[in-house]
Amino acid sequence: MIKRREGEYNTILNLVTCLDLSNNNFSDEIPKQLTSLQGLISMNLSGNHLKGNISDNIRNMTWVESLDPSRNRLSGKIPPGISNLHFLSNLNVSSNNLFGEIPRSTQLQSMDNSSFLGNQLCGPPLSKNCTAGEKKTPEPQDEDAGEEEVDYWFRLGIAVGFAVGFLGIICPLAICRVWRHAYFWFVQHMWYKISDCIFNFRYMVINNFIRTQST
Repeated sequence: MIKRREGEYNTILNLVTCLDLSNNNFSDEIPKQLTSLQGLISMNLSGNHLKGNISDNIRNMTWVESLDPSRNRLSGKIPPGISNLHFLSNLNVSSNNLFGEIPRSTQLQSMDNSSFLGNQLCGPPLSKNCTAGEKKTPEPQDEDAGEEEVDYWFRLGIAVGFAVGFLGIICPLAICRVWRHAYFWFVQHMWYKISDCIFNFRYMVINNFIRTQST
């Protein structure tokens, strides 16, 4: 039965576009092989004892117009792949154990609310907001947050030190000629002292070596 028209196929099974397994005692999960029937236009699995998730492979049934797995024990979320079924005009997942937000698509948001009742679903076309009534819990303080704070203060200290050094030393030397000459004279004087110390040390080492060799 599709769109109030009854069709019956008994010989040419390759032309079957409708599958009606409703009101039986089928259990366990929905066979994934059903999602490979890309020629199906209508599939009715309502009124059984099917459980498990709706496979996201349902996106492969690109020509399906009517899909009814209502009144089962299906759980999990409505797969996002159902948004790719652009010809879907009738969907009924009511009276299951589905939860979460209804995927966004033009087809799903235009359907009647009764298609999603009897679940823990939220979002359009239902009036229940997915964020309504959710209690905000404080985020746990982890070690990463502390490390980020230490890193922040470390970088800030480097920036402040660079600014103080640049403004307090480099700028005066670049602007004031007398300070610049005094600074370079001081550096040159210290270099001479260090050079003399190195020379005297090398002289002492060489003399001690010669004395030990002579003795």
